[in-house]
Formats: sequence, C-alpha cells, structure tokens
Amino acid sequence: MVALTGAGCSTDSGIPDYRGPDGVQRKRPPVQYADFVKSAERRQRYWARSVAGWGRFSSASPNASHRALVALEAAGALRGIITQNVDRLHHAAGSRRVIELHGALARVRCMACGVFEARDALQARLLALNPDYALDASALAPDGDSELDEDRVARFRVAGCAACGGVLKPDVVFFGENVPKPVVDEAWRLFDEAEVLAVLGSSLAVFSGYRFVVRAAERGVPVVIVNRGVTRGDPHAALKVDGNLGEVLAELAARYGSGTDTGRPRGHDGLV
Repeated sequence: MVALTGAGCSTDSGIPDYRGPDGVQRKRPPVQYADFVKSAERRQRYWARSVAGWGRFSSASPNASHRALVALEAAGALRGIITQNVDRLHHAAGSRRVIELHGALARVRCMACGVFEARDALQARLLALNPDYALDASALAPDGDSELDEDRVARFRVAGCAACGGVLKPDVVFFGENVPKPVVDEAWRLFDEAEVLAVLGSSLAVFSGYRFVVRAAERGVPVVIVNRGVTRGDPHAALKVDGNLGEVLAELAARYGSGTDTGRPRGHDGLV
C-alpha cells in the first residue's frame, strides 16, 4: 500500500489538527499565503507566534502511528508515504520513503534569493533580536505557532534573510499556495505503485490530498480510510475505520510482523 497521512497522524504527539472529529474547522484560521506575502504586519504576527511555539513543536516525538508505519515499510507492506504534515515526524520515526506534499517547518526560505536556513538557526537569530521575549506561550497551534496577545506581537522584531536581508518564509505550502510541481510529480510516481491507497488521519478537506483519492477511484485502486469522523473521501472508500489511528496501525503492523495476516497475498484482499 501507499499511505496518505494527515494531521490526525500527529495529534497523539501533541500537534493539533485544523479540524476535530466532527470535520468542523477549529476556531483559529490557518495562515493564508496571500496575507503572508503582502502584509509585513501578518509576517510579524506569524513569526512572533512561531517563536513562541517552536520549542514545543520541534521537540514533539513520533507516536504509535509513525512507528507502525515504519514497521509496515520494513515488512514490505508499505511502499511509501505521501504526507500532508510539516512536522517531519515520519522521518524522525525512521520511515525511508516520505514525500512531504506541503513541505516542512524545519527550514525557511528567502523569498528574494532562495537561500535556505535551518529553522533552529532562525530561532536563535529571532531570540537575539528580541532578548526580552518571554516564551510563555499558550497551547500549540496547528501551524507550529502559538496564540499571543497583540501587545507582544506588536513589539516583535522580524529577522530578514542572513544572506540578502530578504523576506523569510517557512518552507511549507500555506493555504492558497500551490504545491511545487516537482513534489506533485514525485507523489504521483509513488501513487502509481499503490495496490491500495491508505488514507490515515486526514479529513481530505484540502484538494492537494483529496486528488489522490479521486485518482484511485478513477483507476479502481481500493481506498482504505482510517480517521476519526467523516472525510471527504468516504464515498470512495472500500473500507472506512472510524477509530484510533495508532491502535489500528499498531495491530496491522503486529499482524504483518508476526505473520498472522491469514497468509494471503499481500495485495488487495490480504491487506483489507
């Protein structure tokens, strides 16, 4: 199988998702690409909140879902992962073939000269520019940042590119921004190897992920969905499991690892 993972894969690691089990978007709206590009005030707000939340976000550890996917890959049941997450927890867990559809927060890119910088290095520069900045952030938000009062945001100083002074942007795909074509092409190549498409912890509300389900339906590739609550892809699912992702994947990995998967071929019927 090929896995398409979403935010529900990382909630057990303490990283919240944009939508709860009822599919309704949480109160805090996601960062919009057009706002970030056009507004210095929006960028100031983003980076002030990002600095507050980065410590907790970057210290998150893989959970049972990530570990089970590593085991499934090692057992030959999983070809690779197309992830909509930006936390790099699949890499931290040891997954070998991961395509980051929406990029990763672990680095930033200059929008002027294109130079990349590690997010940890930028964190140090931002804290040096704001020596009195208190990291007493409230709950972590889905973008890896945290809620702050407007007074703290207004006093925050934003760092420019270390090479040219240009505007820095996290190396992720914001809402309203297109996924880079080379990434999409790589994801489609992996998708083409799928005998089963497993959607794990995603409501599929965003088209960049949902399109893989649409293509699977067109080609007759079985779609298995494991997610809390409804998803956009439910009408296309050959199997839908509304349950705890970590528990479901751990049991599946245990069956493959112990050879108790009924002994059938590890294709469509063997997996489902």
